[in-house]
Amino acid sequence: MPSLTASPAIIYLGLDVHKDSVPIAVLPADASAPTRIDKYPNDFAKLRRVFERCAKEGELRACYEASGAGYVLQRAMKEWGYHCDVIAPSLIPIKPGVQRKHDKYDAGQLARLYRAGELTVIRIPREAEERVRDVVRCRETLQREVVKSRHSILKFLARRGFIYRGGVNWRPAHYTWLRQLTGTTSPLASEDQLVFSEYFALLEYKLSRRDVLDAHIETLALQPAYAPAVAALQCFRGLQVHGAMVLATELVDGRRFASPRQLMAYLGFVPREHSSGARERRGSITKAGNAHCRHVLVQAAWSYRLHPKIGPALAIRQRGQPASVTLHAWNAQQRVYTMYHRLSMRRGPQIAVVAVARELIGYLWAVMREITPEATPSATLAAA
Repeated sequence: MPSLTASPAIIYLGLDVHKDSVPIAVLPADASAPTRIDKYPNDFAKLRRVFERCAKEGELRACYEASGAGYVLQRAMKEWGYHCDVIAPSLIPIKPGVQRKHDKYDAGQLARLYRAGELTVIRIPREAEERVRDVVRCRETLQREVVKSRHSILKFLARRGFIYRGGVNWRPAHYTWLRQLTGTTSPLASEDQLVFSEYFALLEYKLSRRDVLDAHIETLALQPAYAPAVAALQCFRGLQVHGAMVLATELVDGRRFASPRQLMAYLGFVPREHSSGARERRGSITKAGNAHCRHVLVQAAWSYRLHPKIGPALAIRQRGQPASVTLHAWNAQQRVYTMYHRLSMRRGPQIAVVAVARELIGYLWAVMREITPEATPSATLAAA
């Protein structure tokens, strides 16, 4: 008669990871409350000894919230042989009546909710994927800095009574006018010319660094790990190399979203809702998802207010792409153009463009599910 062996006990760990400390709540599977909650220094050698002591009591299942701490601890625990998940913080259930919050309470709640299966686990990117994604995010940071410098220049000149009237700001003619203000014939006073020259030099430095990143991102977009997705996404109006790389690096694999609505929720494009009984109340979009993708999609959606057409630049981007991809892109132009103008008449352009971005997600989801490779080769990503 075969011997029956009891399955090992499971120990749930809730970690509240900070830069200097890690409170850990230990919750056995059959316990009603954590048996202990202690705070430890964020030192991997000491944490490993803590996990080794806990592992003597049973199989470890740990989790912590996604934060600025990144995935370093999760990867270390995986290397040590322990299971660890990273949790989406915006989807953690919260008790409205609880008015106290501290680190040990958070660790205990994580352990309880993790054991109950009430937490949403996020996808952990490979280290190579994360490095490429950070390059793309760095370019977004530089673009925000460029906008700040442009605002500083325009506001300073407006305070001195210098306002450009020759056309649209930040076009070549505007830059020519700005450079004249830094020359020997500048009408600015000496102190004002000094201040303006510093502002303008800072702007040009930021633009030069952004151009360097743009060139590097274009090189990364040609890598086999990203080239299929980037090429297909650029078939859509309003999406060029940078926007396509944002979507490719943030979403990675479109097949992990079972439906377009799931992707819309991940990007924060579903409406808020507070309905009860016969009353239905829906509000603005949640903005609870990936802000990088959401920004790119809203910016791309503005181009769909124009009449559908395949311009020279778009035709070059679509050249050589599968007919199904270009058909999705053309159908998107026709559908969302009509949607934008219908909604903008009733609700205004700001609301209309958000609705267009949400509708565009459905077409992008269909394309990404078609072109996403079966597996991203680690060697290729590491080389990128």
